[in-house]
Amino acid sequence: MPGRLALLTSAALLAAATLSAADTAPLEIGIKAQAFVPAEIHVPAGVKVQLHIVNSDDLPAEFESTDLSREIVVPAHKDVKVYIGPLDAGRYRFFNDFHQESQGWVVVDPK
Repeated sequence: MPGRLALLTSAALLAAATLSAADTAPLEIGIKAQAFVPAEIHVPAGVKVQLHIVNSDDLPAEFESTDLSREIVVPAHKDVKVYIGPLDAGRYRFFNDFHQESQGWVVVDPK
């Protein structure tokens, strides 16, 4: 019986994790004329979120955020996926390290 209880508990935890990940659809951030579009996105606190970053430019870009501890090159006319969170409520800055005037914000809304 104890083995069965452990198996059921593991299955329940896996189902909860799967539902949690599936509850939040990926958010798209475009890069056009070296700018982020939109420059501000909102996500709920305490949830892991997938960002789909699409570079429409002829030049590569680098999505970077010291606040989010993320850094990834987005080649010209390509896209990447980045996971962030779960995060506490607040504002988190990101920028294009190849064109640092381009920046944006992830705004994490309280639950």
